[in-house]
Amino acid sequence: MTIKTVSIVGLGALGILFGHHLSKRMPKGSLRIVADKGRVEKYRNEHVYCNGKRCDFHFITPEEIVEPADLVLFTVKNEGLNDAIHAVRNHIGKNTIILSALNGITSEAVIGETYGMDKILYCVAQGMDAVKVKNELTYENMGMLCFGERNAEMNSEKVQAVAAFFDEMSVPYEVVPDMYKHLWSKFMLNVGVNQTVAVHESNYGEIQKAGKARDMMIAAMREVMLLSEKEGIPLTEEDIDYWLEVLSKLSPEGKPSMAQDVEAKRYSEVELFSGTVLKMGEKHGVSTPVNKEFYERIKAIESNYN
Repeated sequence: MTIKTVSIVGLGALGILFGHHLSKRMPKGSLRIVADKGRVEKYRNEHVYCNGKRCDFHFITPEEIVEPADLVLFTVKNEGLNDAIHAVRNHIGKNTIILSALNGITSEAVIGETYGMDKILYCVAQGMDAVKVKNELTYENMGMLCFGERNAEMNSEKVQAVAAFFDEMSVPYEVVPDMYKHLWSKFMLNVGVNQTVAVHESNYGEIQKAGKARDMMIAAMREVMLLSEKEGIPLTEEDIDYWLEVLSKLSPEGKPSMAQDVEAKRYSEVELFSGTVLKMGEKHGVSTPVNKEFYERIKAIESNYN
């Protein structure tokens, strides 16, 4: 199994970042950006930029008939997942490998309902400090993609194929043995950092230093840690320390996606973060006051949008 063709659906921060990186290394046409006609027209008219350089993307609309891709990468927001699943139907074949870089802990299962869990590797994107303003993306740290099988099989054919491709393309990555736990761990990070920076209208620098914002972030993460024990995927303080180390290396001026959404007056993924935590807390009888505060404050901010 060798990866020669890649399809990406979703030109948010991650789609632009990894799409631009791959477009400079893959033959023209072997990297395909899947988008509807309206978006393609907009991208072609306004162009897309990454660190000041114009991206040279090959666009494909969902209706076009193409050879199935060897690798499909989902980089949409959670609310766009169902449309994205439908959009890539012509790109999924018998041997296609699927990676989902979405936030949260459910996208793999949702995609698997349509295309089969046998095609999916669990994946999280971490360590990037990209900021997207309209059609321009800037970043200092590219971060990496962590991926693997749910069952801790380190050397499956799919894992080996993706690792070999990323090596060839100089994509930073890590194969993680307990990938489902790592997915939960990343969810814990997102619940903390995304919501904290959003409600404080700040950046990574605010949570890299001691103070109220950092304390609130860690408290929100600990609420997820308690829930993870109830769900049979126990996270620990070591997992929190791991993410604090990751955060310490990001550009202080960078900010996570939810903070960028609030700044641009876009509706955020609050239901995916504190919304999910509140539902799990109710399910298990676990108090989650920090996430309750996050949920109420972000909903209040969004209620003032036009």
